[in-house]
Amino acid sequence: MSSSHKKRSECPISCSLDIWGDKWSLLIIRDMIFFKKRSYGDFLKSAEGIATNILASRLLALEENGLIEKLEHPDNKVKVLYKLTQKGIDLVSVFIEIYIWAEKYFEIPKDLKTKIKEVKNDKEEFVKMITKELRMNSY
Repeated sequence: MSSSHKKRSECPISCSLDIWGDKWSLLIIRDMIFFKKRSYGDFLKSAEGIATNILASRLLALEENGLIEKLEHPDNKVKVLYKLTQKGIDLVSVFIEIYIWAEKYFEIPKDLKTKIKEVKNDKEEFVKMITKELRMNSY
């Protein structure tokens, strides 16, 4: 398994966090998985308010580490779209577990709480459904 980052240790959690563990990278991946965001402008509209320089930096790092790929926009050759690679898609189950953990410890909106309860009833099926959608999403 090749990777473009330097490991601080052999710990799998440490190695993983080096690639996708900062707040902004996680939010970009979240937006791609659950909110179908694909463009630079889409990511800028997220509620958390990422700065343009941070967004550019995180998109580049995610691309260099093989979690996302840059695609030519079908309607505008100047713009690009981003798509999760299989390596990025494989994080879906991690995000589901984070949502379930957060529902236990934080006050979250009722509609999201309802969705999380549905997901908990059949996590495996939900992960399969999301994963299939992300794999099929090509431009």
